[in-house]
Amino acid sequence: MMKNLIGLVSGLIFGIGLTLSGMTDPSRVRGFLDLFGDWDPTLAFVMGGAILVMGPAWLIQRRMAQPLGDSAFHLPGTQNLDGKLIGGAALFGIGWGLGGLCPGPAVAALGTAPLAAGVFVIAMLAGMMVHSWAIDRM
Repeated sequence: MMKNLIGLVSGLIFGIGLTLSGMTDPSRVRGFLDLFGDWDPTLAFVMGGAILVMGPAWLIQRRMAQPLGDSAFHLPGTQNLDGKLIGGAALFGIGWGLGGLCPGPAVAALGTAPLAAGVFVIAMLAGMMVHSWAIDRM
């Protein structure tokens, strides 16, 4: 129960932060990615703010035996840089540039622009299903 409540509150705070920062606005994101056109640097400040919060959080996490709401940390078990990771990152970047959204902001945008974000979220879920199907075939 407590784990779910912590997840809900964390997700709400994250979604509010994405909305307030403009990350749910595809035109702002595309403006940030348009380095050689009408570049909008505001999202660089969002990223800088995230780094300022996460830097100390990583230092604190390293000193903790376990998180407050769970019995263990669930961190990635590998740091391998392989073709699947590079290909996935490239697809993610292409999708972010074309759509102006990535998964977190897309879900947050369902509250402010449900039609536009809904199309993106449906396409994202379809892509996840295709990936899952393809992995099962390998």
